Amino acid sequence: MQVQYVTNEQGQRTGVLLDVAAYQRLIDRKPTDPDLLIGMSRAELEALAASRLSLASQARLQQLLAQQKEGDLQGTAVAELDELLAQTDQLTLLKTRARYTLTQTEAVYNS
Repeated sequence: MQVQYVTNEQGQRTGVLLDVAAYQRLIDRKPTDPDLLIGMSRAELEALAASRLSLASQARLQQLLAQQKEGDLQGTAVAELDELLAQTDQLTLLKTRARYTLTQTEAVYNS
């Protein structure tokens, strides 16, 4: 796909010109896919796809899982473990959606 940029007098990009076929491929996509993370830049999607729980949260999760395995997990620690596991699940879903969005974006530009 050939892309041409429109620049202002200072040389800053202000627009982009696409060939008609590339434009049609972009507008024919169904933006109703709820799994696509629309509005994020490629850099943002890549950062999200590579993200992890903080080191402190990872360490605490491992500690709580070890306590659970030993049968020593009680009270607020159970709720804390549940919360950390829920955060892990949500992060995994977001990372997967970021990778999916990147893949779909690449498919449009490479077709």
